[in-house]
Amino acid sequence: MYQTTYHRASSVDEAASLFGKSSEAKFLSGGQTLLPVMKQRLASPSDVIDLAKIKELIGVEVSGDTVTIKAATPHYDVATSDAAKKAIPALAYLASLIGDPAVRYRGTIGGSIANNDPAADYPAALLALGATVKTNKRAIAADDFFKGLFTTALEDGEIITAVSFPVPAKAGYAKMRHPASRFALTAVFVAQTKSGEIRVAATGASQSGVMRVGAIEAALKANWSPSAIDSVSIPASGLLADIHGTAEYRANLVKVMAQRAVTAAG
Repeated sequence: MYQTTYHRASSVDEAASLFGKSSEAKFLSGGQTLLPVMKQRLASPSDVIDLAKIKELIGVEVSGDTVTIKAATPHYDVATSDAAKKAIPALAYLASLIGDPAVRYRGTIGGSIANNDPAADYPAALLALGATVKTNKRAIAADDFFKGLFTTALEDGEIITAVSFPVPAKAGYAKMRHPASRFALTAVFVAQTKSGEIRVAATGASQSGVMRVGAIEAALKANWSPSAIDSVSIPASGLLADIHGTAEYRANLVKVMAQRAVTAAG
C-alpha cells in the first residue's frame, strides 16, 4: 500500500492551505471517484484533504429566483429538499436518479462537476439552466466551466464552494440509465428560462463530455413540444460508441430523451 496522509479540513481556507503545503494533494468530497481510482492504483496522492465536514459547504438554499446548492451537499439532500423540489423540480428529480442509495448518500455535486465524467448527470443541469459555479477564488459560468472529457476550468488547488441555478420558467430531465452503474447512456436536460431562452444539454452522448444541442434548442424555440423534435437530425459524428451502444444509437437517444424531457417539463 502506498503512503498517503489524510486531512479533515474544518474550513475552506484550511483546505486551501493544506493543499498549498502538499506536494501532490487531492481534495476528497464524497469519494465516489477518488477512492475507487486510488484502489486501482490510478491515483496516488501524497495527501487527501477531506472537504465533506466543512459546514459552510453543505446545504440547499433558495433565495428569490436562485437555487444554491453548496458543493459538499450529498445528492440525497438535493433529491429530498422541499425547497429544491418546489423551485426546480427537474433538478431534484435529476439528483434522485444518480447512482444507487449508497452513492446518493455520499456523492456530492461539487465532486461530480469537478470530475466532469462524460456520463455524469449534474453537468447537463448546469449547462441547460445556465448555472454559475462558485469557487474560493471566483465565479465561473457553466458555459465556460466544462472544457472536455474529465476537464474543467478549475485551476490547481481551486475549491468549488457552491453552484447557483437560476429558477427557469420550465425544465425537464430524462435519462436512459446503464443498468449496472446507473450512469447515463444518454440523458437530456431541457430548460426554458424566464426570459424565454431555450437551453438543451446532453450527457453520456459526446466524446467530449456534456454538450449543448443547438438543433433541438432551435426547434423548441419555434415550438415547445415533443413533436417539434421529430424532424431534428442529430449527427453521429463525435458521439460515443461502445459495447452499450453505437454512435447512431446515442444520436437517436438524444432526440428521444429530449422529447421525454420536454414532456416532463410540461
